[in-house]
Amino acid sequence: MLDDVLRFTGGVKNSTEIDAWFFHRPDVLRTIAERWFARMRDCGGDVRELLHDGHPTVCVYDVAFGYVNVFTAHVNVGFFNGANLRDPAELLQGTGKRMRHVKLRPDLFVDEDALAELIRAAYRDAQKRKPNAF
Repeated sequence: MLDDVLRFTGGVKNSTEIDAWFFHRPDVLRTIAERWFARMRDCGGDVRELLHDGHPTVCVYDVAFGYVNVFTAHVNVGFFNGANLRDPAELLQGTGKRMRHVKLRPDLFVDEDALAELIRAAYRDAQKRKPNAF
């Protein structure tokens, strides 16, 4: 359903607030979170970022598609419309109506190609959902 869109205003191309957020995270988990957030940032020239609910979030202009968050022992790479993403590697966790996440730990293997494809798919989905005015 394309009319269910979560929008955030105030996103910018490269947020110094987000850079500061990463600086204050534990080294090992920060490295994981920064790597995957960089993949989201690099999806396209229409990607904007902001802190939402205290963690780095990416949008296609104002249409939210992903986030990262660092916890005590893991990192979440999350997707605002993740319930609608194709996930053949079964990486996505969560039972909510829309949101899903992939939990990453330093000591556990993750199918990086599959996670990268989830990021690309979430980006493409957000592009479809953005208003034509952009």
